[in-house]
Amino acid sequence: MEAELMALAGAGATALVQQMAVDSWEQARDLVVSFFSRRGGGEEAVIEGELETSRGELVAAMNAGDEQTASDVQAEWRTRLRRTLLADPAAASELQAILDDLAPRKRDGQVVDVRNTISGGVQHGPVIQAGNVGSLSFGAPPGQG
Repeated sequence: MEAELMALAGAGATALVQQMAVDSWEQARDLVVSFFSRRGGGEEAVIEGELETSRGELVAAMNAGDEQTASDVQAEWRTRLRRTLLADPAAASELQAILDDLAPRKRDGQVVDVRNTISGGVQHGPVIQAGNVGSLSFGAPPGQG
């Protein structure tokens, strides 16, 4: 059982750190704040502040290419989740529900792991990462310019 809780804590930390870097961060933050506050992890405002501090550190680390700090942020939240789950194993189902809510899904209902990385220096224009792009144009429509 403990190994399952450790795996869940690791998955939770990974998902949390991934969410810190995307536009839907506020939704993930609110779910995690509620999770910890119900488990005696502190007042909501304190937990939210800690999450925002971690997010700031993560974003700065990503912008600087500092993989160690990014790993440290993830390790910090993995440890905190692990301790919470060990103290209250019943919290595992709630954490799993949070992960299910945050996970991207395929059309057939299977969970997909999406990882996007841009490297190679500064990008001076739009960057598109997609599985399928039907029609895409930048600037003036063809024939106008």
